[in-house]
Amino acid sequence: MESSVSIFSPKPTHPSDCFSLARSGSPSFPYFRDWKFDFEANLRPKICITTSTSAGLDQILPWMFYHKVIGVTTFFLFVEGKAASPSVSKVLESIPGVKVIFRTRELEEQQAKSRIWNETWLSSFFYKPCNYELFVKQSLNMEMAIVMARDAGMDWILHLDTDELIHPAGSSEYSLRQLLLDVPGNVDMVIFPNYESSVERDDVKDPFSEVSMFKKNYDHLPKDTYFGMYKESTRGNPNYFLTYGNGKSVARIQDHLRPNGAHRWHNYMKTPNEVKLEEAAVLHYTYAKFSDLTSRRDRCGCKPTKEDVKRCFMLEFDRAAFIIASTATEEEMLNCIQKLCSNACYNVRVPIVSVVDQLVSHMQALRESGVFSSIIASATTTISKDKFLASIDKSNSSRAVASESLPSRKIGRNREHQAAARKVLGLEVTSHEAAVPPLSPPGANDDSLVELAINQAIREADEEDGDDDVDFPIKDEVQQPALQGTRTRNRPKREA
Repeated sequence: MESSVSIFSPKPTHPSDCFSLARSGSPSFPYFRDWKFDFEANLRPKICITTSTSAGLDQILPWMFYHKVIGVTTFFLFVEGKAASPSVSKVLESIPGVKVIFRTRELEEQQAKSRIWNETWLSSFFYKPCNYELFVKQSLNMEMAIVMARDAGMDWILHLDTDELIHPAGSSEYSLRQLLLDVPGNVDMVIFPNYESSVERDDVKDPFSEVSMFKKNYDHLPKDTYFGMYKESTRGNPNYFLTYGNGKSVARIQDHLRPNGAHRWHNYMKTPNEVKLEEAAVLHYTYAKFSDLTSRRDRCGCKPTKEDVKRCFMLEFDRAAFIIASTATEEEMLNCIQKLCSNACYNVRVPIVSVVDQLVSHMQALRESGVFSSIIASATTTISKDKFLASIDKSNSSRAVASESLPSRKIGRNREHQAAARKVLGLEVTSHEAAVPPLSPPGANDDSLVELAINQAIREADEEDGDDDVDFPIKDEVQQPALQGTRTRNRPKREA
């Protein structure tokens, strides 16, 4: 494939590059007066994002200010690891509209009293390590964020990781605010199907600037296209996407709202009225960097065996990646990344979309404006030396307390006997629809794929015989494009 120069990189791209961001355009920020991001009080709807992160400023700041540009007003950041360090948290706390919540002993004691521990919808994820523990922690954080969002006067709440960007395609001004403003008042939840980044190079440092290609979601493709090119798209990987394929959702703030796992919201008193958008999506930058392969290994203490990783990770590729990162040499891991990259190059004919001009322009303008460096500088200079040292001491003491606290898979154990006692006494125990975990898109064992393969074989035979009167009937569900823009419930095969 012809090589070209990216607008974010002064050097030519590698031969393994699959697509370039050779674009230009003047950025437009319709809702912000200047680079200080002063918000008008009457702008509606008010949107907040909550996340649980251990990332550094190099990832959090571009992620945060990009979403400010498209209309997000408030961020609830549940931080630990690097994100909770004084050098990072001090900068985050200096940004208007940002609430930083540290994972301290006090926080975990408060979350141990959550009603979630006495309910069944998340119970299958309790007391398990690694990704399961993170999933429970995210759900508990989301529950707290709902209360904070209501107190802050928010209209919508979105749970998003710091390796994900909202792509508000379909709105007139590339604005998430405009997109949600057009949602009917009777809609409780809006689902954004996710697109997954394709690994383009083995030396990516800044995915938001350097990664340009994304595989489209199953829900945004005609079924015959998706299943007809499934094998060509996966090329030996466990699934069409490396990780999850069931998107993320934004919920309207209302009474009885609760999380339903990291990907969905629910309501204690009713089944939410959902819509799935036809064009807008979540851009998921997964395994885009070499360090993404090793970070999961460093966060999880499971044994690198096929049996043990099943209790630690929910998705097949995460399991395989953990084993590779735990047992392979750096050269072997690099070869793994290069193999993924070659697959991405091969897949230029399958449903891949390049990021749009507006996203590129926004991210480029944010970097060129110096907004990130000025935020860091102002956070350092606007605080006195004594106050700064005191804040470090306070943060260090908070981290010391947190380091002694129990992991989230254990903080609810002291409530097990309470739930059991309620059952024995015949008291009502609340039961709700199970939490929606990260799920892969439909796979090779899907019935629709078998039918399409049969039809393809019949069509080829017909062409050879010169007879095209015979065709194997395909179910309407396979022939029709994914249901969009209407009320939808989670599909039984993929999200039950």
